[in-house]
Amino acid sequence: MKSKIASINVDPQKGFTPICPDELPVNEGDKIVPELVAQNALADFIIGSSDAHCEQALFRVEKDEDQFKPLEYADTDCTFKMHCRPGTIGFELLDGLPAATEYDFFVWKGVAPELHPYGACYHDLAEKLSTGVIEYLVFNNVDTVIVGGLATDFCVATTAIQLQNSRHFNVALNLAACRGINPDGVKEQIEIMKTKGITILENSHEVKTWLANRSAG
Repeated sequence: MKSKIASINVDPQKGFTPICPDELPVNEGDKIVPELVAQNALADFIIGSSDAHCEQALFRVEKDEDQFKPLEYADTDCTFKMHCRPGTIGFELLDGLPAATEYDFFVWKGVAPELHPYGACYHDLAEKLSTGVIEYLVFNNVDTVIVGGLATDFCVATTAIQLQNSRHFNVALNLAACRGINPDGVKEQIEIMKTKGITILENSHEVKTWLANRSAG
Protein backbone atom coordinates (compact mmCIF):
# COMPACT_ATOMS: atom_id res chain seq x y z
CA MET A 1 0.00 0.00 0.00
CA LYS A 2 1.28 3.47 -0.95
CA SER A 3 2.73 5.42 1.94
CA LYS A 4 1.12 8.74 2.82
CA ILE A 5 2.11 12.25 3.91
CA ALA A 6 0.69 14.16 6.87
CA SER A 7 0.92 17.83 7.83
CA ILE A 8 0.56 18.74 11.49
CA ASN A 9 -0.43 22.25 12.59
CA VAL A 10 0.74 22.54 16.20
CA ASP A 11 -1.23 25.03 18.32
CA PRO A 12 -1.68 27.76 15.66
CA GLN A 13 -3.87 29.76 18.05
CA LYS A 14 -4.44 33.47 18.49
CA GLY A 15 -3.31 33.23 22.13
CA PHE A 16 0.23 32.67 20.87
CA THR A 17 0.24 35.77 18.67
CA PRO A 18 0.21 39.58 18.99
CA ILE A 19 -3.56 39.37 18.47
CA CYS A 20 -3.70 38.49 22.19
CA PRO A 21 -0.90 40.55 23.77
CA ASP A 22 -1.91 39.62 27.33
CA GLU A 23 -1.47 35.88 26.74
CA LEU A 24 1.72 34.36 25.26
CA PRO A 25 2.34 36.45 22.13
CA VAL A 26 5.03 35.10 19.81
CA ASN A 27 6.52 37.71 17.50
CA GLU A 28 4.96 37.30 14.04
CA GLY A 29 3.01 34.30 15.24
CA ASP A 30 0.06 35.54 13.20
CA LYS A 31 2.12 35.38 9.97
CA ILE A 32 2.39 31.59 9.64
CA VAL A 33 -0.98 30.85 8.02
CA PRO A 34 0.10 30.97 4.33
CA GLU A 35 2.93 28.51 4.97
CA LEU A 36 0.73 26.17 7.01
CA VAL A 37 -1.88 26.22 4.24
CA ALA A 38 0.83 25.52 1.64
CA GLN A 39 2.26 22.55 3.53
CA ASN A 40 -1.25 21.23 4.21
CA ALA A 41 -1.86 21.20 0.45
CA LEU A 42 1.06 18.78 0.04
CA ALA A 43 -0.35 16.23 2.48
CA ASP A 44 -2.84 13.38 2.41
CA PHE A 45 -3.86 13.97 6.02
CA ILE A 46 -4.07 17.19 8.03
CA ILE A 47 -3.58 16.97 11.80
CA GLY A 48 -4.18 19.81 14.24
CA SER A 49 -3.70 20.54 17.93
CA SER A 50 -4.73 23.25 20.35
CA ASP A 51 -4.01 24.16 23.92
CA ALA A 52 -7.26 24.19 25.90
CA HIS A 53 -6.57 25.44 29.43
CA CYS A 54 -8.95 26.10 32.32
CA GLU A 55 -8.95 28.83 34.95
CA GLN A 56 -7.63 26.42 37.59
CA ALA A 57 -4.48 25.53 35.63
CA LEU A 58 -1.53 24.90 37.96
CA PHE A 59 0.87 26.80 35.71
CA ARG A 60 -1.02 30.07 36.04
CA VAL A 61 0.72 33.29 37.09
CA GLU A 62 -0.44 36.85 36.50
CA LYS A 63 2.75 38.77 35.73
CA ASP A 64 5.23 38.52 32.86
CA GLU A 65 8.18 38.41 35.23
CA ASP A 66 6.77 35.35 37.00
CA GLN A 67 6.73 33.23 33.85
CA PHE A 68 9.06 30.36 32.89
CA LYS A 69 9.85 29.46 36.49
CA PRO A 70 10.14 25.75 37.32
CA LEU A 71 7.35 23.86 39.00
CA GLU A 72 7.59 20.40 40.56
CA TYR A 73 4.25 18.96 39.49
CA ALA A 74 4.39 15.72 37.53
CA ASP A 75 2.71 17.17 34.44
CA THR A 76 3.18 20.92 34.81
CA ASP A 77 6.84 21.88 34.85
CA CYS A 78 6.82 25.64 34.32
CA THR A 79 4.82 28.80 35.04
CA PHE A 80 2.96 30.69 32.32
CA LYS A 81 0.38 33.41 32.08
CA MET A 82 -3.11 32.16 31.33
CA HIS A 83 -3.57 31.40 27.64
CA CYS A 84 -5.86 29.63 25.19
CA ARG A 85 -8.97 29.32 27.36
CA PRO A 86 -11.90 27.74 25.51
CA GLY A 87 -14.49 30.35 24.67
CA THR A 88 -11.97 33.18 24.33
CA ILE A 89 -10.29 34.75 21.29
CA GLY A 90 -6.97 33.27 22.39
CA PHE A 91 -8.36 29.76 22.03
CA GLU A 92 -9.34 30.32 18.39
CA LEU A 93 -7.26 29.02 15.50
CA LEU A 94 -5.71 31.67 13.28
CA ASP A 95 -7.94 33.04 10.56
CA GLY A 96 -7.43 31.26 7.25
CA LEU A 97 -6.86 27.82 8.75
CA PRO A 98 -9.47 25.05 8.68
CA ALA A 99 -11.92 24.80 11.56
CA ALA A 100 -10.96 22.12 14.08
CA THR A 101 -13.74 19.88 12.73
CA GLU A 102 -12.26 20.12 9.21
CA TYR A 103 -8.96 18.50 10.17
CA ASP A 104 -8.64 14.76 9.68
CA PHE A 105 -7.57 14.37 13.31
CA PHE A 106 -7.50 17.01 16.05
CA VAL A 107 -6.16 17.09 19.61
CA TRP A 108 -7.11 19.43 22.45
CA LYS A 109 -4.40 19.27 25.10
CA GLY A 110 -3.89 20.52 28.62
CA VAL A 111 -7.59 20.43 29.47
CA ALA A 112 -7.17 19.20 33.05
CA PRO A 113 -5.76 21.71 35.59
CA GLU A 114 -2.72 19.56 36.35
CA LEU A 115 -1.76 18.93 32.71
CA HIS A 116 0.47 21.18 30.62
CA PRO A 117 1.93 19.02 27.84
CA TYR A 118 3.95 20.56 25.02
CA GLY A 119 3.89 17.99 22.25
CA ALA A 120 0.71 16.98 20.43
CA CYS A 121 1.38 13.24 20.75
CA TYR A 122 1.02 12.79 24.52
CA HIS A 123 -1.20 14.26 27.23
CA ASP A 124 1.47 13.90 29.93
CA LEU A 125 5.09 14.97 30.26
CA ALA A 126 6.22 11.38 30.86
CA GLU A 127 4.81 10.52 27.42
CA LYS A 128 2.80 7.54 28.63
CA LEU A 129 -0.72 8.74 27.77
CA SER A 130 -1.09 8.96 24.00
CA THR A 131 -3.35 11.50 22.32
CA GLY A 132 -3.80 9.06 19.44
CA VAL A 133 -1.86 11.07 16.86
CA ILE A 134 0.87 8.49 16.31
CA GLU A 135 -1.61 5.62 16.21
CA TYR A 136 -3.82 7.45 13.71
CA LEU A 137 -0.87 8.15 11.41
CA VAL A 138 0.40 4.57 11.57
CA PHE A 139 -3.07 3.15 10.91
CA ASN A 140 -3.36 5.35 7.81
CA ASN A 141 0.05 4.32 6.41
CA VAL A 142 1.65 7.71 6.92
CA ASP A 143 5.44 7.58 6.78
CA THR A 144 6.26 11.27 6.31
CA VAL A 145 5.15 14.16 8.54
CA ILE A 146 5.64 17.90 7.96
CA VAL A 147 5.50 19.99 11.14
CA GLY A 148 4.65 23.65 11.66
CA GLY A 149 2.96 25.86 14.25
CA LEU A 150 3.61 27.72 17.49
CA ALA A 151 5.98 28.02 19.16
CA THR A 152 9.10 26.59 17.53
CA ASP A 153 11.08 26.21 20.75
CA PHE A 154 8.30 24.63 22.80
CA CYS A 155 5.31 22.72 21.41
CA VAL A 156 6.51 22.48 17.80
CA ALA A 157 9.95 21.07 18.61
CA THR A 158 8.49 18.68 21.18
CA THR A 159 5.91 17.39 18.70
CA ALA A 160 8.51 16.87 15.97
CA ILE A 161 10.78 15.00 18.39
CA GLN A 162 7.93 12.83 19.67
CA LEU A 163 7.06 11.85 16.10
CA GLN A 164 10.70 11.12 15.25
CA ASN A 165 11.24 9.14 18.46
CA SER A 166 8.33 6.88 17.55
CA ARG A 167 10.51 5.50 14.71
CA HIS A 168 7.51 5.34 12.40
CA PHE A 169 8.03 8.52 10.36
CA ASN A 170 10.36 10.70 8.37
CA VAL A 171 9.85 14.09 10.01
CA ALA A 172 10.52 17.53 8.52
CA LEU A 173 10.15 20.94 10.14
CA ASN A 174 8.93 23.81 7.95
CA LEU A 175 10.64 26.85 9.49
CA ALA A 176 8.50 29.37 7.61
CA ALA A 177 5.40 27.79 9.14
CA CYS A 178 6.73 28.38 12.69
CA ARG A 179 7.71 31.21 14.96
CA GLY A 180 9.61 30.94 18.24
CA ILE A 181 9.64 32.68 21.60
CA ASN A 182 13.37 32.92 22.30
CA PRO A 183 15.93 33.07 19.44
CA ASP A 184 18.52 31.16 21.46
CA GLY A 185 15.92 28.58 22.41
CA VAL A 186 14.94 28.18 18.76
CA LYS A 187 18.57 27.61 17.73
CA GLU A 188 19.06 25.08 20.51
CA GLN A 189 15.93 23.14 19.60
CA ILE A 190 16.80 23.13 15.89
CA GLU A 191 20.18 21.59 16.70
CA ILE A 192 18.51 18.98 18.90
CA MET A 193 16.05 18.16 16.13
CA LYS A 194 18.89 17.77 13.64
CA THR A 195 20.71 15.35 15.92
CA LYS A 196 17.48 13.32 16.12
CA GLY A 197 17.38 13.03 12.34
CA ILE A 198 14.63 15.57 11.69
CA THR A 199 14.99 17.42 8.39
CA ILE A 200 14.96 21.22 8.72
CA LEU A 201 13.48 23.02 5.69
CA GLU A 202 13.18 26.76 5.11
CA ASN A 203 9.71 26.94 3.57
CA SER A 204 6.98 25.07 1.72
CA HIS A 205 8.89 25.28 -1.56
CA GLU A 206 11.74 23.32 0.03
CA VAL A 207 9.19 20.93 1.54
CA LYS A 208 7.74 20.29 -1.92
CA THR A 209 11.19 19.63 -3.39
CA TRP A 210 12.14 17.37 -0.48
CA LEU A 211 8.96 15.35 -0.92
CA ALA A 212 9.51 15.06 -4.67
CA ASN A 213 13.08 13.85 -4.16
CA ARG A 214 11.95 11.29 -1.61
CA SER A 215 9.26 10.03 -3.97
CA ALA A 216 11.71 9.79 -6.87
CA GLY A 217 14.25 8.00 -4.71
